[in-house]
Amino acid sequence: MLLSRHAGLICVLAACAWGQAQEAVPAKPAAPAVYELTSGTRVPLNLMNAVSTRTAAEGDRIYLETIFPILANGKIVIPPGSYVAGTVTSVKRAGKVKGKAELYVRFDSLTLPNGVTRDFRSRMGGLDGQNAGSLDRSEGKVQGDSGKGEDAATVASATAWGATIGGVAARSGMGAGIGAAAGAAAGMVGVLMSRGPDAILERGSTLEMVLDRDLKFTPDEIDFSNAMPVRRSTATAPAPAAASKNPMGGASPIPRRQ
Repeated sequence: MLLSRHAGLICVLAACAWGQAQEAVPAKPAAPAVYELTSGTRVPLNLMNAVSTRTAAEGDRIYLETIFPILANGKIVIPPGSYVAGTVTSVKRAGKVKGKAELYVRFDSLTLPNGVTRDFRSRMGGLDGQNAGSLDRSEGKVQGDSGKGEDAATVASATAWGATIGGVAARSGMGAGIGAAAGAAAGMVGVLMSRGPDAILERGSTLEMVLDRDLKFTPDEIDFSNAMPVRRSTATAPAPAAASKNPMGGASPIPRRQ
């Protein structure tokens, strides 16, 4: 009877100790059910095809790829090498007298390396210094330069050319003055007949996309273990074949038969 009581007490003490040990071990946090990128997230992109107001038309497609991993809750949601497709929504060439060239681009969809796709309507929020012109961040509008410096140079060059011709044509100073006036007039005509610089997005330039909505992904959708390999921008050249020896010395232009 005494032994059975001691055995029962030992079992109770062991159960209490086991319960305390279980409470002391912190529970492992559960993986989030959804990984979310909030509206306003910036995603750096590399442009794969050039776009210019000289040749582009409304509705033309543009193609880009991500160049930096975007994370949510410590997990990569958009890895480098993901594809982004966009659309040219408006094209305006520079005027012959005034007005800058304008180019509007909209980002439409994102495709992850494993094929998961999201649609949206995002704008451009950043542009590197490789491209001429400027970016209106509030509208996502790319503007070309004004071209006033080039216009002034054209008029000055034509004026100098006219003065030279006038000086050769007449021995008096009046001839040079008349030639300069004629050259300036010709330069102004050339300026009025020509357009200002185009707005251009160069191939290989870095753009920044600003998400216009929240994007949500499940853990399965950001599993890239079986994803397509990331596209490489440069290919490794094959190693040159070893030249065979010539009996006369040096390398033989014709390889020996084996």
